[in-house]
Order: sequence, then C-alpha cells, then structure tokens
Amino acid sequence: MQTAMELRNKLKSIDHRGYPAYKELRGQYDFKDYVLSIDHVQGDPFAAPSRLSVWVKAEKAGFPKEFFDTHAKRITVQDHLTRLFGREIAGGSFQAKGSGKSGLLTVSRCGQQVLERTALKIKEGSITLRFEAGFPANGRTINARELEKMLFDILPDSVRKSLYYSQIDRNKLKQAVCLCEDQEYIREKLEELSLCAFVADGAILPRESGISEKPMKGAVPFRSPDSLKITLNLPNQGEVMGMGIPKGITLFVGGGYHGKSTILQALQNGVYNHIKGDGRELVITDATAVKLRAEDGRSIANVDISPFIGNLPNKKDTAHFSTEDASGSTSQAANLMEGVEAGSSLFLIDEDTSATNFMIRDQLMQEVIMAGEEPITPFICRVNSLYRDLGISSIIVAGSSGSYFHVADTVIQMKEYVPYDITKKAKQAAQGYPAMTGENEKFPAYLDKRCPLPDMGLKKDDRIKIKTMGTSELLLSKDSVELRYLEQLKDQEQTGALAWILKYTQLKLLDGRKSIRQIGELIEKQIDRDGLESLFERGDISASLARPRKQEILACINRYRKLHF
Repeated sequence: MQTAMELRNKLKSIDHRGYPAYKELRGQYDFKDYVLSIDHVQGDPFAAPSRLSVWVKAEKAGFPKEFFDTHAKRITVQDHLTRLFGREIAGGSFQAKGSGKSGLLTVSRCGQQVLERTALKIKEGSITLRFEAGFPANGRTINARELEKMLFDILPDSVRKSLYYSQIDRNKLKQAVCLCEDQEYIREKLEELSLCAFVADGAILPRESGISEKPMKGAVPFRSPDSLKITLNLPNQGEVMGMGIPKGITLFVGGGYHGKSTILQALQNGVYNHIKGDGRELVITDATAVKLRAEDGRSIANVDISPFIGNLPNKKDTAHFSTEDASGSTSQAANLMEGVEAGSSLFLIDEDTSATNFMIRDQLMQEVIMAGEEPITPFICRVNSLYRDLGISSIIVAGSSGSYFHVADTVIQMKEYVPYDITKKAKQAAQGYPAMTGENEKFPAYLDKRCPLPDMGLKKDDRIKIKTMGTSELLLSKDSVELRYLEQLKDQEQTGALAWILKYTQLKLLDGRKSIRQIGELIEKQIDRDGLESLFERGDISASLARPRKQEILACINRYRKLHF
C-alpha cells in the first residue's frame, strides 16, 4: 500500500499531461485515519465519473457493536452514514473546476426508504464507503491541482464528519436505530397477532405530490377505527395505538378522492422501513406483500393461469401459458400466480389498475353469457380459497362494485382520509343481493414448479451491456425488460441491481433443473451471506446499487422476453 504523500507526488508528476495519465493513480493509499482506494478511472472528463472507496478500521470508526448487532440495525446504520456523507460531500461537489464532470463528488442518493446499498458496508465494525468523483481537466488536459484539492481537502473533512462516531450527531444515529428496532418489532408481531399490516395513529399517508415521496403538509393524520384499534408496546417508543388489519380479505371502499388508493400505496410501501419524518414510519406491512395489477403487453412464459383462465376458444394451454403480448386479464392472472410462486402471503389490489373481467362478473352478465362461454373465473370466486387453502390474504380497494361485500371479512370506508369500519353495515346490505357462484370452491390444483433454461445467446456474448432507465426499464444486451408496473420498486439503484442479478441468473443459475422459486432462494441466501457485490465479476462496478426484494427479483426474471423452458 502506498502513502498519501506518494499520491500527492504522483499528482504533481502527471499535472498538465493527457487525461489517460490519470489511470496511473489506480491503487490504495494510506491516509492514516483511513485508506483511499482509486478503483476505476474514467476515460475522459465527460465520461461516467471515476469510482473511489474509503476504508475505515473499526477501531478508528468507533461505532458501538450494539448499533449493528442485527441485520436490520446494520442496514439502518449504513443508510444513516450514507446520508451523512452525501450531505457533507454535496457541499464540496464542483468546488474543483474544469471541463465536463470535473469536480463532481457524489454518493448514492437515499430516498424515504431504508435500503441495503453497496455504497456503504459495515463488516465487524469496519466501514467501506464507495463514491464517485469527476477527475478535473481543462479540455482533456489533467488539472491535478484541482484533484489534489478534492482528495486532500474536501474528502478528508467529509469522511471525518460522517464516518467517525466521535464526530457525528450520536443522538440522531441512536434515534434511527431505535426506530428500526420498533419497526422490526411490529413486523415480527404481525404474525403473532394474525395481522397482515399495521398503521399507527397519527401517521401521515398522503404524499407531497405525484412525483415526491415526502409527506404532504397539512394532511389529515391517520386515526384508527375503534373496532380495529390495537395497542403495541414498542421497545423504544412505548405504547403505540393504530389499526391492525387482520389476515383474510379486507376491502377498502369510499368515494373518489377520499383516501382509498392513498392507504393502499402506504401499505404497498410498508414492506420497507422508512426514515424518521416520512410520516409512514410505523406503517408496517407483511414483508412478502405484492401489489397486483393488470399489465397489458407483458411477456409471460410457461405460467399456469388455469385457476383463473381456461377453455380458450383457440384451445391454448393455460396450464403452460405463454405469450409475448398479454391482455389485461391474462397478465393479472399471471402476476398473481407468479406472486404465489415468489412466496407472497399478501396481495394488494386496486380496482382502478385491475382488469375488470379478472376482478368481477356480475349476476346479469352471468345470466346472459353462460358459464361455458366465459373462459375467465374472476378473482372474486377465488379470493376466499386463496386465503383458506393457500394462506394468502388480500387487501382490495373498490369504489364501484359492491359484490366484494359478500366475500370480505373486513370492510373499511375511507371518508375524508379517515377510516370507518362498516363491515356490519356492508354485510347487511349485501344480503339483498345474490352472491357470486363458486366463491366457496377449493382453490384448484396448479403447476408450481417451472425450471427455466438459460439464454444461450447471452452465454456466447463476451460483452453484455447493461443499461437502466429509472425504475421503469432495464436493458440486458439488446433486450428490454419492462418494470414500470412493479410499483414496489422504489429506487433506480434497485433497478441497477436487478439488471446485474438477471445477468448473473442467466449465466450462472439457469440450468433447466432449478425452479424459479429455488433460484429466488439461492439469490437471497447469497446476498445475505456475501452481499450484492458477490454477484459481479468485477467489484468496481458495484458502487451504487440497492437491494431489491425477492418478489421484484423474480418478477424481473419473469419479464425477460427470452425466458424459456
């Protein structure tokens, strides 16, 4: 390992040379309090910035072990320190001048969710931080004096103020860890109390805008109906009251703009922990919950949708259903069966984003179009058996169809963002209307083991290109994977991780013997054991990725258009 002084001398020796000379800086340098590693040097000042990392020994960092003695607390501390470093480095970004990205200093931008990221890792108390820097140049001529300012003035100050326990605001870190303990306590309590979700009184569910995850100012705080109110004694906050949503079938109803979709969005995001001040800190949902919706045009490969769709006029096999261009009903049926395969125990459904013919078929339509002429068995006929036979609960938002009153265990009306338990009223009203036939049948047998084969074209490609577009799409080689309807994908760094996971899966795991379910479990175990970095051939490419859930990993694999069996 070289010294910081040797790095300073190298900078002086390459000043005013052509930009490629920056590559001579690659390596590790001892700055006494930490080690700086220059992992990758950009090709020119207009290219993607250089990738650097900082390693701080445990005894230097000084964080108490009790702050990262569980997986959840470690992720929380990593998230907190990443945010601290991001704020510190933002003030120094572009203080060094030059062409293109010269002077840029950046690290992962964390949102409202607390996610496991490759940007910062804590292992046995030692900290590894990965970030990006634009090496300065005038045109394409090295300006080493400006890089010296970045590495010797700006960076050390940012590291000191964010990665050393003695220098940070300890109370804020403790608050983040305590909040994590409370969130995990609630998550563990859900199963014990036979709940699928919890929403604390006082939670702020509406967001600032359609493009902002921040809480809306002046929003109505959540208030639980008395019949569903429970009290939890949290490890740090003590007694907290809120609405416990029981397992089974829960229906949210009410007029437009009264908060039905708002609470569903809060619940679908409740699979993640949130930072203090988000408003949804204590909105906790079953971690396996999947938001289901119609997805016209998606690719489906060998999925058994026969519990919902059969007897197609073209005699197409719905037990091994494949299509390049799914309809609304077939896509939602496939999404549901893939959710079962991914191990979900809770489905979240909004009437507004569902295929009508998948959700309901009213009595009049049943009388006019006979059962033998309709290939779709609607969800309303399967929702009871889905819970009774498979143990999968459903939370459904409905604004126009009262037929679900018959099958719902709990009916909640949202009125001006306040929930009211109207189960008794809804059940009484439903008695005057006929129930759907078939709602008490057993959930049909289905094929639950799909063993995909690898895409041999990828195996022959020596340079597989990866590109991501926010949370909506990724490209693997030349093949697009549409992700825009995976509403629980919250960060573009999760999309980046999905791209690399998809590549790894295709090249290393698919063999025609392992099932989709087994592949998901293998990926989860490997990330738990060795981190996201273990999925890559070159460690320097993993500076800004966030971990997706198993549900989104398998959803991505299922949407790859060259998936075959």
